[in-house]
Amino acid sequence: FCRVDPYGFERPEDFDYASYEAFFSRYLVVLTRRAIKWSKLLKGKNSIQKSLKVKRYIRKGIPNEHRALIWMIVSGAQANMEQNPGYYHRLLEGEKNDKLVEAIKTDMNRTFPDNVKFRKTADPCLQHTLYNVLVAYGHHNKAVGYCQGMNFIAGYLILITKNEEESFWLLDALIGRILPDYYSPAMLGLKTDQEVLGELVKMKVPAVAELMERHGVMWTLVVSRWFICLFIDILPVETVLRIWDCLFYEGSKIIFRVALTLIKQHQAFILEATNFPDICDKFKEITKGTFVTECHSFMQKIFTDPGSLSMATINKLRETCREKVLSQG
Repeated sequence: FCRVDPYGFERPEDFDYASYEAFFSRYLVVLTRRAIKWSKLLKGKNSIQKSLKVKRYIRKGIPNEHRALIWMIVSGAQANMEQNPGYYHRLLEGEKNDKLVEAIKTDMNRTFPDNVKFRKTADPCLQHTLYNVLVAYGHHNKAVGYCQGMNFIAGYLILITKNEEESFWLLDALIGRILPDYYSPAMLGLKTDQEVLGELVKMKVPAVAELMERHGVMWTLVVSRWFICLFIDILPVETVLRIWDCLFYEGSKIIFRVALTLIKQHQAFILEATNFPDICDKFKEITKGTFVTECHSFMQKIFTDPGSLSMATINKLRETCREKVLSQG
């Protein structure tokens, strides 16, 4: 058995190789079929236009060999990179903010200690690439600078693109456009969206919302890492990448779809909880097991289980929840 997955992550001691092999042999058939369809769609070109067909293809998963390209195009990162030639390298050559550099250096060894490619002994060691991307981004977006969680996101982008400059522009697409205000010092967008999830659960899985309220469990306690790390280290790598495929194309509502699906699917299990710590444990448990490993069926579920979820609904909830967060100070 391979102790290290294709992305460089070491598998845990209790990794269930048998059920993973069973899943992957089925999934491989899907991947092969998707790869053929994507190759036909791209016809060797480095561009696609957004369309219903492309959206459908993305929901069914982007093959790894095309993933970086498609993310770059659909997120707008490619256009930004082309409009700003040399900008990334100028950021790295410019004056540095010592405090920012120090904060990033501190987090280097904490980023994916279970990934062999980020070890100091690796050749090439991706820590150096990660450092560059984060330092450049901190100087590009001074309002955000650097915030914990960004290291994991940039790390994933580097693993997929294998390209420093592309990772920088994708990070910019995520933080600057797709995720509203998640990483600014006040984290207003992040706090707002956790409240929005609470409101959506009230509408779609009321029994769970009632349980949380009864035991005084705040949403931020159980889901903040889902939002901050975009499910990295919460769900299996393949599943996270499939979620990100849709996130780059469809925007932040995908995060709510995933969260609602996890809660709805495990409603009975969560409702067995009888106290505060119990609820927190249940929320850790629901992100493990075959339901989340089977990424293909999981992704089908996120578009059916939560029912309709329009951006208009989310934006309306964001307005009221933002007011609430601000009033709480």
